[in-house]
Amino acid sequence: MTLADIAKASALDRSATQRIVYTLEALGYLLRVPETRNYRLTTKVLQFSYNYIRANELVDKASPYLLDISRHLGETTNLQEIDGNEIVFVARFPGRHLFNVDIALGARLPALFTASGTAILSRLPEKQLKAIIAQTRLERMTPYTEIDPKKLLERIRQASRRGYAIIENETVLGDISVAAPITDHGGAAVAAINISVPTTRWTVERVEAELAKHVQVAATSISKSRLPASHR
Repeated sequence: MTLADIAKASALDRSATQRIVYTLEALGYLLRVPETRNYRLTTKVLQFSYNYIRANELVDKASPYLLDISRHLGETTNLQEIDGNEIVFVARFPGRHLFNVDIALGARLPALFTASGTAILSRLPEKQLKAIIAQTRLERMTPYTEIDPKKLLERIRQASRRGYAIIENETVLGDISVAAPITDHGGAAVAAINISVPTTRWTVERVEAELAKHVQVAATSISKSRLPASHR
């Protein structure tokens, strides 16, 4: 990115951006690419990710359950936290089956369009749900993304009744995801565990019959481990 790109993305004026970029460059977090005006991140920024994951009690307590499911079923499991109207991937255990969906830790997706986000939102008061729907840009990520506010709200209500959410093809084509919410010791939904499988090998009906129970049991067990409300 150029200095102008950074200024635009951060909504800062050029002078302030220049000072920040100079500081980050001096500290070793940014590197100017030779013979260009571009800057890039250095490997030093990975330390932030490592420190976050190492200190995150949720990741520590949830990882054994995700790993167990991944090994037992051979499918990919993920742990996502809620952040505003988005979910953030904080842990991921790939299955042994080949799957073309490769999402990096730290990746963000609109909560409304994902099984994990829907599962977390299913524990929120309706007034808060409507506020999140209003704050979300309802733009399709695939031809199958649901963007009707009323249908989204009904889907969240259905997840509340079931205790889990299933979504197909809405953020990535060829993907079915089933998720259940994780709560802290105060009962607030703070995260979700999900299993992600390809439509080439699974159907929604089969996912519901065979996988939903696994995410529910794991989410309940993680929740019972007494996650502090301030775990983040």
